Amino acid sequence: MALIWLDGELRDADSARISVYDHGLTVGDGVFETLKTENGRAFAMRRHLDRLAASAAGLGLPEPDRDEVRRACAAVLAAVPLPLGRLRVTYTGGPAPLGSDRGEAPPTLVVAHAGISRRPDTTAVITVPWTRNERGALAGLKTTSYAENVIALARARQQAASEALFANTAGQLCEGTGTNVFVVLDGRAHTPPLGSGCLAGVTRALVVEWTGAKETELPMDCLREAEEVFLTSSTRDVQAVRRIDGRELPGAPGPVTAEALRVFRERAAADIDP
Repeated sequence: MALIWLDGELRDADSARISVYDHGLTVGDGVFETLKTENGRAFAMRRHLDRLAASAAGLGLPEPDRDEVRRACAAVLAAVPLPLGRLRVTYTGGPAPLGSDRGEAPPTLVVAHAGISRRPDTTAVITVPWTRNERGALAGLKTTSYAENVIALARARQQAASEALFANTAGQLCEGTGTNVFVVLDGRAHTPPLGSGCLAGVTRALVVEWTGAKETELPMDCLREAEEVFLTSSTRDVQAVRRIDGRELPGAPGPVTAEALRVFRERAAADIDP
């Protein structure tokens, strides 16, 4: 029986209920985090909770009770043991009147755990014509307003790819639907700065810290010239790109990507909460 944490206790996932008036459901007024788990342990919990709090503050939600979130995660991990999993923490505005105004009810907290498969060493990506708004109210926040990503990822699947990459409104490379992107130019890894509107990915930050990758404003055209391209996310770690649209990148993962993956694996194995 699958169990989740909902508002203070473990519940049967099949019968757990939130209000149909929950603001996370009606208008997407919520934030979330996805943590990779291995053998019942969640990776980089502190960093994820920091980002959850930052996203909540960006939406104007009350700060999540970190002790409660940690208790919830521990309870779900113990109740749903998995060799490799995705731990999802969702925090919404709670029940509210229909419309954009919030109500007086407290936020809703849901924690769930599901198994995942190990990702392939390489993947294909596409670019899409839609843009991220680096000046928008949600820029840099990990919110539950993911409809744009659903549309873009569906297009990627139609083209036998696992990810779609966005430019921002200035025409610069920004991010994927659920990943950060790195490009290798002249033998050095670069990734868009947070000012581009991309999410402050936890894996992205660790790769920058551990490998010395440079934060650089990059035109979308850089994808045509890049020697290597790789993605980072909590469930992908570091994943090489072998095809972008119609361009093949033979030999992926290249040497810079392979070294980034080696360093990430080594450092992550040495510290579960870096």
